[in-house]
Amino acid sequence: MRAQRRDAAPPRPDGERGRGEWLADTVDARLPVTDGAGRLLRKAFPHHWSFFLGELALYSLVVLVLTGVWLTLFFKPEMREVVYDGRYVPLRGVRMSAAFESTLNISFDVRGGLLIRQIHHWAALVFVAAIGAHLLRIFFTGAFRRPRELNWVIGVTLFLLSLAEGFAGYSLPDDLLSGTGLRIAQGIMLSIPVVGTYLGMFAFGAQFPGEDLVPRLYGLHILLLPGVLIALVTVHLILVFHLKHTQWRGPGRTHRNVVGKPLFPHFAATSAGLSVIVLGVLSLLGGLAQINPVWTYGPYRPDQASTGSQPDWYVGFLEGALRLVPPWETAVAGHTIMWNVLLPAVVLPALLFLVLYAYPFVEQRLTGERHEEHHLCDRPRERPVRTGLGVAGLTCYGVLLLAGGNDVVAQTFRISLNTLTWVLRVALVVAPVLAFMLTRRLCHALLASERERLEEGVGTGEVRQTVEGGYESGRRPVEEFRPGAPRRPVSPPADQRPDGRTGTPAPAPPAPARRPR
Repeated sequence: MRAQRRDAAPPRPDGERGRGEWLADTVDARLPVTDGAGRLLRKAFPHHWSFFLGELALYSLVVLVLTGVWLTLFFKPEMREVVYDGRYVPLRGVRMSAAFESTLNISFDVRGGLLIRQIHHWAALVFVAAIGAHLLRIFFTGAFRRPRELNWVIGVTLFLLSLAEGFAGYSLPDDLLSGTGLRIAQGIMLSIPVVGTYLGMFAFGAQFPGEDLVPRLYGLHILLLPGVLIALVTVHLILVFHLKHTQWRGPGRTHRNVVGKPLFPHFAATSAGLSVIVLGVLSLLGGLAQINPVWTYGPYRPDQASTGSQPDWYVGFLEGALRLVPPWETAVAGHTIMWNVLLPAVVLPALLFLVLYAYPFVEQRLTGERHEEHHLCDRPRERPVRTGLGVAGLTCYGVLLLAGGNDVVAQTFRISLNTLTWVLRVALVVAPVLAFMLTRRLCHALLASERERLEEGVGTGEVRQTVEGGYESGRRPVEEFRPGAPRRPVSPPADQRPDGRTGTPAPAPPAPARRPR
């Protein structure tokens, strides 16, 4: 008879099982929790702050949906004219639309309404910013390459839809600021040759401002666009799980595995903590930082315009582009083509998103990497041309964003508005080129410095005299590495390689097999 181990717990009868064990068995008997989802729950996720930008966008979307559902209970998407008689005394007796009146009622009459409204607006700004930052992380690390081109396309589409969703929600209150933005949007529609007037009549239902725009924007904002966003986010997450995460280079990390925390419970706990942080920060912003005070602008009137006010940041570059293009017009067959509106507001955004959609395929074609899968992230310095193009694009965006507030900048710093406009026009052409050249040179310098450190080691601060009478500094091998940093010298710069390319080229595709005759 074998002796029973003292540390082994005696078996318990079925009736004495723990409540948690009983609950787990009960659920597993009805749902594939342990057997079916076991592999999914053990899926590894890399642990680096840059990989949480996508989750920041996801949890901002959750906050947007929850606060948006609450706001729909009190908002009236109507353009009929009413006389305000609410708690905000300065606007009592003023004629306004029912949409603007309901916005004031949410802000001053509904308990907690202003807090929820501001949380919703801040969440929208964070949502768009998080998607943009996530796309930049993917771009600069090369995580858009095969087999993730489709996920890049979905991400760019999500960014485009988030801009449209933000503009639609921004325009719903029918205040003077959003109404001015809608007037600009109508002008952009009219600038499109041949079909511009038809587009304007279709969108507004009549001559501007009409009575159908707010109800139509309301349907888009609460139903169509959120549905498409949620569907694309779901597909995006499915592809992330299926294709596995990219990761930084390091010991034990290859193109065939992922090193990180399992989905449950480690990554789930980290992600849940991030969701609580996002909710807390957005709540603090909604309670302490005022945003979009529509009562100070007043209701929209076609004969008025707000001064010194700016749109949300994600459409500020369009505002700047409209202000920088000179008043160019061309008359063709009795029709006037307004280049000063068509180029910055229609052609520029179309080219921007066309470049974003096509870039993964073009880069892989030019570098010869379209036949090889990539699961390890590049460091920006290892791809000088790509990094230079990205910085040049950001520089161009920064110039346009600054131009969107050129009147405020000129008044604040007491400089000539015309002079500032011309300076920004020149900067829009010159600054991106200089940014590209400087960034590319900086990437090569960083690679050269890193190669020297890996080959010769780091200085210890000691100086020794050689037998010949010279002096040399003491060095020791590199022992500390940042995420993704190589353990051995990387390839030489492009100007020292015969093909002039950076990075590791993919192997040539195999020739097709000969068919028997």
